[in-house]
Amino acid sequence: MKKNSLLLLNLFLLTLLLSCNNKKLTEVVEVPLPTAQEKIAIGHPDDVKAIEGVFQVEKLPYFYNDLAPNVSTLTMEMHYSKHYLTYTNNLNKALAGTDLENLTIEDVLAKLDPNNIEIKNNAGGYYNHSLYFKCITPKAGEVVKDSLTSAITKKFGSFDNFKTVFKEEAANQFGSAWTWLIVDKYGNLQITSTQNQDNPLMQNAAVPGTPILALDLWEHAYYLGYQYKRKNYVDAFFDVINWEKVGEIYEEALKK
Repeated sequence: MKKNSLLLLNLFLLTLLLSCNNKKLTEVVEVPLPTAQEKIAIGHPDDVKAIEGVFQVEKLPYFYNDLAPNVSTLTMEMHYSKHYLTYTNNLNKALAGTDLENLTIEDVLAKLDPNNIEIKNNAGGYYNHSLYFKCITPKAGEVVKDSLTSAITKKFGSFDNFKTVFKEEAANQFGSAWTWLIVDKYGNLQITSTQNQDNPLMQNAAVPGTPILALDLWEHAYYLGYQYKRKNYVDAFFDVINWEKVGEIYEEALKK
């Protein structure tokens, strides 16, 4: 009888111990969630430098957030310090040791073999982005009344007509592309588009000429701010165009 009582006591203590252990194993512990979202660090444009080579990125005379909300801060930072810089670095690598290494970018584009995809894509990516970043500014104002304005009116009937035609051209592009305002070999203005990183300076251009205004239609240029609404991005582009700079590029193009 005494043995039975001792055995029952031991079984009770063992059951109690197992129950406590199981409770500890299955106990739910609440972990507090972060009280604030992680901040994204935005760098400075002046810190962006290409690796050693002939070509460097076009310096921005403004900060990444200066074009918001037309171009979002994160879009500008990613576009300039990641995409543009990568094309610049890859171009320097691709040209190293070749006959094209010490030429201007315009001469590289004119002389490159269109079948050399590596050089074509990176030379185009470098030139296209360099012009794009020259053409936009946070201090965009009224269209400058200069020879370019007169040429636009003569070609398209009015500046508003030009905007309509340019926007329609951009809207008709599928996938990754660029829309351009160019000066052709006769000194006339033309609106045209190219796919991928091609441009009107290349030998295979359907409408050749010297670009004076570039609109980047790749998703990385607008998707963080506009998602699938490319039309809204194209509309906003006209609010940041540096027409004074575009006019200077136009005058230079006429001299070529």
